[in-house]
Amino acid sequence: MRVKVSFMGAISVIVLLSITIAFISFGPKKAEAQTPFKDIKGSNHYHAIVALYDAKVITGRTATEYKPNLTVTRGETAQFIVNALGINNNTSKNPGYSDVPTTNPYYNAIAILTEKGVVSGYGNGKYGPNDSLTRSQVATMLTKAFELNVSTVSKTQFTDINNLKDPIILSYVQTLVDYGITVGTTKTTFSPSMKLTRGHLATFLYRAIENNSLEVISVE
Repeated sequence: MRVKVSFMGAISVIVLLSITIAFISFGPKKAEAQTPFKDIKGSNHYHAIVALYDAKVITGRTATEYKPNLTVTRGETAQFIVNALGINNNTSKNPGYSDVPTTNPYYNAIAILTEKGVVSGYGNGKYGPNDSLTRSQVATMLTKAFELNVSTVSKTQFTDINNLKDPIILSYVQTLVDYGITVGTTKTTFSPSMKLTRGHLATFLYRAIENNSLEVISVE
């Protein structure tokens, strides 16, 4: 079942999970003054960070700092995505990663996304929860997590993506472009190998939720 997202004032995302309905709402912009983070003023990602924090999608590195310019980890990304989808309280079988014990703070999020086929680790039995994430990797994760309609084009506006000659990465990156989630680092580059920052992840997630054409599909 597909659920179209309606935007009238506050933004509401409805995700149907079997018989569970989760609501994520973004409050009005005036709520921005309530942000606890002292390090995001002047950031290009300011509004996205505040909106997602208010919606309990993201958390800071400390109680008063979000660290928008810090590289985001694979564990953090998994947690923020399941929070955005409203499935953070779901339970899944142990994915079996040797470096993600059940005591890891991101264990449940990683297990959920592994079971959903959003992530699969490195193929050597490890997930790398503390490793950094690249821009091309997050394109893959967001496309799969939100079950976006994958682009079928053979060429993008980004020369560095075309030069990779990897049709899978190309399709996922172009999908984010189609949904208005990314515009690239320049008009002609996406910088697929660049490490993703916590600020950029917030903006990507915010756009994924906010985009008028987005349809959040039931995850079963």
